[in-house]
Amino acid sequence: MRFPEDIQDSVEYDVVIVGAGPAGSTAARYAAMNGMRALLIEKRQDIGTPVRCGEGIAKTWLDKMGIPPNPEWIANEVKGAKIISPDGHVVRLTEKMAGNEVGYVVKRELFDKELVKMAIKEGVEVMVKTSAIGLLRDENGEVSGIRARSMGKEFDVHAKIVIGADGFESMVGSWAGINTRLGLSDINTCYQYHLVGIDMDPNFNEFYVGSDAPGGYVWVFVKGKDEANVGIGLQASQLKNKGDVKRCLNAFIAKHPHLAKGKPIEEVAGAVSVCAPIDRTVADHVMLVGDSARLIDPMTGGGIINAIISGKIAGKVAAEAVKKGDCSEIFLMKYDEEWREELEDRLLRNFIAKEKLVELSDDIFNKIIHALEGYEIEKITTLDILRAVQERYPEVIEELEDLL
Repeated sequence: MRFPEDIQDSVEYDVVIVGAGPAGSTAARYAAMNGMRALLIEKRQDIGTPVRCGEGIAKTWLDKMGIPPNPEWIANEVKGAKIISPDGHVVRLTEKMAGNEVGYVVKRELFDKELVKMAIKEGVEVMVKTSAIGLLRDENGEVSGIRARSMGKEFDVHAKIVIGADGFESMVGSWAGINTRLGLSDINTCYQYHLVGIDMDPNFNEFYVGSDAPGGYVWVFVKGKDEANVGIGLQASQLKNKGDVKRCLNAFIAKHPHLAKGKPIEEVAGAVSVCAPIDRTVADHVMLVGDSARLIDPMTGGGIINAIISGKIAGKVAAEAVKKGDCSEIFLMKYDEEWREELEDRLLRNFIAKEKLVELSDDIFNKIIHALEGYEIEKITTLDILRAVQERYPEVIEELEDLL
């Protein structure tokens, strides 16, 4: 382990990764697995906190990413999700159909630490309470690492590649000239309680759509038989006054007795990007992963799996670039192309759906859920769903025409 106080003026690595969330720790792990000397830095003193997340994650992707399930960081295992209309009708989605946020509800503070432990076991060095404050550039103006600060001390970390995993507020991309700017309609502002003493089915997460959450939705990720993360995400363009997000969540909880009986043991606020895929996620000697690359699902606001997928690809491509002695943007576009092949179609499709769903009235949401109520959605196709809606409410198909 490298201690900042032991560093005189500078250190040297093949790859430096800024941010120790799931994207950063995975990128570091795969870079090290492929022979790189990798340094992972985290600005906070405690990896995994504060938790700004509903903490839902699909099981299948964990297996694909080589992350064995561990009871220590699994809070609950669910069978699926309930989508609930403004008037209270329900359609159930099996785990398979419910997206990348349904399967396990995890303890993020422990899950994130587990990913960092996996990186350390591959040889990654880690520094906490260490921030990147700028990029280093050589005599030719090429990025050659980062300037870091820890406990009031500044030093240089020289590296052939910098991987930005510094989240929603990422500075690495901005410093490198990668456009990650967002408009208000591309940001969901969120507020969440960890409630204890609630009354609900521990086998299903819940998602509420409609005007209770303008431009977003309310989620309930069940962490046990009587506790859950209950949160709301509202499109920033819909907000009028400071505190609107918390007020909307409080009003929603008050309307639902099974949640209103709960007591909060934690509150957290934050924001997520819900934009279309950005134009590029690389520059010479620089790559962006996870939230910093805007790889959040625009429909759900979930990003854990996308972060891990992008981190794995970035770590492998970074190692290949260093070995070949070519860390140019042109070569690093291999990373950009690979994550797009894996994720872009779904992200773009869900962005288009999100843009349309923002426009729908409570009446339309009610009719869609009414039409599907009673289905156990696992095997039926999109065409089956549309036929069900058209049969009961043919006028709704006209509302969805642009989306289809």
